[in-house]
Amino acid sequence: MERRLEGKRVLVTRPKERVEELCFLLEDEGAEVMSLPMLELRPPEDPRPLAAAAESIQRYRWVVFASPSAVEALMEALREAGTVNRLAHVRIAVVGPRTARTAEGYGLKVTAEPAEATGLGLFEAIRGELHPEDEVLLPAGEEGRRELELALREQGVRVTRVTAYRSTPAPLPPGAQEALGQMPPDVVLFASPRTAEVFLDAAGAEGLGRAKVVAIGPTTAAALARLGIGVAAVAASPTPEGLVDATVRAVHG
Repeated sequence: MERRLEGKRVLVTRPKERVEELCFLLEDEGAEVMSLPMLELRPPEDPRPLAAAAESIQRYRWVVFASPSAVEALMEALREAGTVNRLAHVRIAVVGPRTARTAEGYGLKVTAEPAEATGLGLFEAIRGELHPEDEVLLPAGEEGRRELELALREQGVRVTRVTAYRSTPAPLPPGAQEALGQMPPDVVLFASPRTAEVFLDAAGAEGLGRAKVVAIGPTTAAALARLGIGVAAVAASPTPEGLVDATVRAVHG
């Protein structure tokens, strides 16, 4: 079988988890994978708003998840509050397939998932089901983008946005920058705007060298463009398979 990335060095910038499947698929295509942790996910500094939302989860008509980390954080808060069973009466919307898999892994039934895995795509997927005065819970990252929240508010629904987690820059491992200079990657993958920002703060644009840049989706691609970084390919879906296919397109054109 043809290995489409034979001999290519691929740098995966990431939080400290959830990249094993992606790295395996890249290696299966013949890539030499380098994985660089850029973010550490931490609990919110003030956990009380998330705990309060979990205790009264039954009041919401929708819970809208924009990331797998938001699912995990809310489920932990529900477990601590003893209210997991009340979530059965709430409709669940997710931004994309990774978030859907995480929700389903907890036994949740996903009601809505957009074709385009963006916050505005998710809004379009549920807007026809929203009614004025509906209460919507939006657990999100502290630094998360606001487009979905603003669109929901403009629709007239009552949105409770709570910080489910926060991301802090992870220090570059010793020798990482030197290694990038000695063995520059052919492709660099970015899975979020925040990861791109932290990478560029730590390594600078020169850390990319002549690598082709791949974005997990249009939101990350737009963030990279604002940072002055050209994007060679955007994943058609925000999944490990989608990122691998985008990497192949970046390499082969």
